Amino acid sequence: MFDTRELGRRPGTLKRLSRTAEAPRDLGNEVIGVPEGAPIELDLRLESVMDGVLVTGTGRATVKGECVRCLEPLERQLDADFQEMFSYPDADARNRTADSDDDAEGEEDTLFLEDDLFDLEPVLRDAVVLALPLQPVCQDDCPGLCSECGVRLADDPDHHHDAVDIRWAALQGLAGTNQDGEKDNMSGDAPRSAHVDEKQEK
Repeated sequence: MFDTRELGRRPGTLKRLSRTAEAPRDLGNEVIGVPEGAPIELDLRLESVMDGVLVTGTGRATVKGECVRCLEPLERQLDADFQEMFSYPDADARNRTADSDDDAEGEEDTLFLEDDLFDLEPVLRDAVVLALPLQPVCQDDCPGLCSECGVRLADDPDHHHDAVDIRWAALQGLAGTNQDGEKDNMSGDAPRSAHVDEKQEK
């Protein structure tokens, strides 16, 4: 939680502060994110406005995950920028009309100060998740893994398999079937020839 009491309610009053916070759980997506408890460096600018406090800032943290192509671990620095308005509780009452549905919907998205304090976690979470790459890679030209055996191709650039054209593979299978048939015919002809010879002798 951050305290705005020193800022006061005079519009235009500014305050800058830096703070280190611990990353909450599940700050990221399925493949990359900020480990729980890791430090996040926050640089904040608080500005008092008519209806609340406008918070502008940057969160810097080390994110960890794995390359989506080769599955190797990766680590990089991430800067997440954000800006959010935290309204005074009484400001909403002044601006809201009793029969306005639009105001009711807007109230659900509005963040409020509570006892002159504001919670930055939901804002920071949204900013970090949006700044994360959806398809993180260890390097832009990562060749990934071999589709045949799973070898990491970056470690063995000359790696390859002798691929057989499936059209030739079908012909080879057909040729093998014919050869087997010929062998069966040959083995079946021998007894018939011997039987004919016996009849001729009689």
